[in-house]
Amino acid sequence: MTEPSRVIHIRNVGHEISENDLLQLVQPFGVVTKLVMLRAKNQALLQMHDLSSSINVLQYYTNVQPSVRGRNVYIQFSSHQELTTADQNSQGRKGDQDSQPNRILLVTIHHMLYPITVEVLHQVFSPYGFVEKIVTFQKSAGFQSLIQYQSQQSAMQARSSLQGRNIYDGCCQLDIQFSNLSELQVNYNNERSRDFTNPSLPTEQRGRTSQHGYGDTGSLYALQSSGARVAFPQMGNAAAIAAAFGGGLPPGVTGTNDRCTILVTNLNPDKIDEDKLFNLFSVYGNIVRIKLLRNKPDHALVQMADGFQAELAVHFLKGALLFGNRLELNFSKYPNITPAPDTHEYAGSSLNRFNNNAAKNYKYCCSPTKMIHLSSLPQDITEDEILTHLEEHGTIMNTKLFEVNGKRQALVMFENEEQATEALVCKHASTIDRSTIRISFSQLQSI
Repeated sequence: MTEPSRVIHIRNVGHEISENDLLQLVQPFGVVTKLVMLRAKNQALLQMHDLSSSINVLQYYTNVQPSVRGRNVYIQFSSHQELTTADQNSQGRKGDQDSQPNRILLVTIHHMLYPITVEVLHQVFSPYGFVEKIVTFQKSAGFQSLIQYQSQQSAMQARSSLQGRNIYDGCCQLDIQFSNLSELQVNYNNERSRDFTNPSLPTEQRGRTSQHGYGDTGSLYALQSSGARVAFPQMGNAAAIAAAFGGGLPPGVTGTNDRCTILVTNLNPDKIDEDKLFNLFSVYGNIVRIKLLRNKPDHALVQMADGFQAELAVHFLKGALLFGNRLELNFSKYPNITPAPDTHEYAGSSLNRFNNNAAKNYKYCCSPTKMIHLSSLPQDITEDEILTHLEEHGTIMNTKLFEVNGKRQALVMFENEEQATEALVCKHASTIDRSTIRISFSQLQSI
């Protein structure tokens, strides 16, 4: 039997399975530091942050058959104790290491957890010489780019200096080879391609809408965020809030909204209160204040910390079922809620989820699901105690207790999304044996 390793070997990885699918498979157990997709073999290598995390993954999936997009996958420890750049390159295109030096580089980015645009690539590669053109695209090997320098010497220096390095700490690793192309053809100057020698090129073909994908994250760089630690000091502080969305944003989310206050209607006035609304909306951002409208008992105003968080809340919660009612959400005409005796203040609350490590919390933003994730649990808690704490909110189909970095966590699957939403709304920040528990929606499909 292969000895335990931080590196996990996954087999039967079909072409319909993405890197994000595999990341979600091990998300409850710890941080993934490297991921290599071996498309030709329908396999993947995934490196956890520490040995205990990978052991927890294997222990859990020994008893539970992991399935991704309807396909059973098979997990075991790898014979590798660590994934190195050499390991990753050896799985790539055979003969690339023997390709002739060229002024055009082919760049593949592995383990891309943060958005990479033309501007980011230009900041990384321009210190080594004048970059003439950049083209980005998505292939089965992952997110790739062609970068054309003015001179071959600059390209050689960039490859020598950057090969195997990470753009951000712990992710977005650069795999750089020489291209066999002699000249890049660039038709548009936008987030996906750029000709720095011809700034007059159009941004898009007339009548063509922007393609959703990596290029759509450009506007996010205007937002202030502190989640991503950048490995290259010349890059500054890029926005990491698109990490959870695979480098792009959900369809309909622009990242440019500046309205922070949300009008919530069709609430159940007999069961809702400000704290329950806080528990739900805090999944998507920090809450400043909340006000129930006394003259309209099924209406409330929720003020978020910024417009992007408000946009996420509207996007993911519009139409959600809560206490038998389907919620309606719209941006309010009021820029903020005026402090008053009947207004609940939450700006300084320690229960706001985005006070620390905000970028990490964005990856848990999703529409309500029937699975919830519990953390900050007492170390000696049992599944029966969790059932007792939550069963009043609906039919619990399955539960699973596990440990991540020595801390007890749990997954609880309800019969439907409305029951799970009610449990989150009523029991987030509740207490079990003097421990204040935290509840989020989980994007896992099964336990």
